[in-house]
Amino acid sequence: MGMVQEFKEFAMRGNVVDLAVGVVIGVAFGKIVSSVVDDVIMPPIGVLMGGVDFTDLKIPLKEAVGEVPAVTLNYGSFIQSCVDFLIVAFAVFMLVKALNSMKRKEEEAPAAPPPPAQEVLLTEIRDLLKSR
Repeated sequence: MGMVQEFKEFAMRGNVVDLAVGVVIGVAFGKIVSSVVDDVIMPPIGVLMGGVDFTDLKIPLKEAVGEVPAVTLNYGSFIQSCVDFLIVAFAVFMLVKALNSMKRKEEEAPAAPPPPAQEVLLTEIRDLLKSR
């Protein structure tokens, strides 16, 4: 079997395709969450903290000299990324929790009640008569 054929079989497995779809959806979901954090959640938090915009928080390590830009430690961007991560992690947690809840409900669905004893007895009698 050639290497190309082997790769084609690997790439077309259901799990690989499912993983690729999951990654694409995850990237799109990440963009949505980043927008929610940047545009909806962080502005009110910044207002509550006295008009602070987290992305502008930084500590200058070396001042700009001529055309050489300043070197800064951008801890505000780090705070923003941490908040993004926490919101994404919470959203994924809630999604997994909902899926597990639905799965549990399917497993806990009551099975059909057993037939009455008379019906079981009649079925056994019918089977015995058929075997004769």
